[in-house]
Amino acid sequence: MKAVIKIFQFVYNIYALLLFILLMLMVFPFIAVASLFGKIKGGNFIYDICRLWADIWYMLIGIFHENIFISPLDKNRQYIFVANHISYLDIPTIVKSIRHQHVRALGKFETSRIPVFGFIYRSGAVMVNRGNADNRAKSVRILKAVLRKGISIFIFPEGTFNETGYPLKGFYDGAFRIAIETGTPIKPILFLDTYDRLNYKSLFSLTPGRSRAVFLEEVQTANLSLNDLQTLKEKVHSKMKTALIELSATWHRNS
Repeated sequence: MKAVIKIFQFVYNIYALLLFILLMLMVFPFIAVASLFGKIKGGNFIYDICRLWADIWYMLIGIFHENIFISPLDKNRQYIFVANHISYLDIPTIVKSIRHQHVRALGKFETSRIPVFGFIYRSGAVMVNRGNADNRAKSVRILKAVLRKGISIFIFPEGTFNETGYPLKGFYDGAFRIAIETGTPIKPILFLDTYDRLNYKSLFSLTPGRSRAVFLEEVQTANLSLNDLQTLKEKVHSKMKTALIELSATWHRNS
């Protein structure tokens, strides 16, 4: 029986990968055209295209997404969305989760080097090279400019995959510094099932099933200064960690 399951999973993963590539090639011309309309108008259109792309791909590979609002989301308000990062599937889950508005995600520079997908990714996200101080500063300036245009931003504050066995890794300062300097509230999101759908250890571990994004209560930053940065970061980390434990995150193995 185990051998049959392994064969089924291998065939399913090949099917999902080929479908991913096919859909990517189908939307690529539209994204290329949209990119000519600038970072705002064109970027918004690209986000809409990626949302449609993810909707079709998830449906055809049997992943059923649900957004759960523990705290209501003000659809007319800007946020700095932050989420846990533990799977390659986290990226398409962004557009499955944030449906009410356009956002710009902070993405890793290395991803932009992937043929075709890299072009799509950098066209709809803000790239950062964490090893380059000037590039990090530039990405922060771009994210602030995006907020000034009335568009929310999305950041994985852990930076890279959480491979620790704990609910969360430590957070970088970036999202919280921007939140304080712009007075933008932070809205934490938990991606509960991406680890089970696609383990970070293997691109061929994809399985069909549920996908949940849990929206927690927002954290206000309007009256904070940079002296409060560490306190803010710890508050958001604690809120997300506690919720992940309570919701039985399956990768949580350590105390």
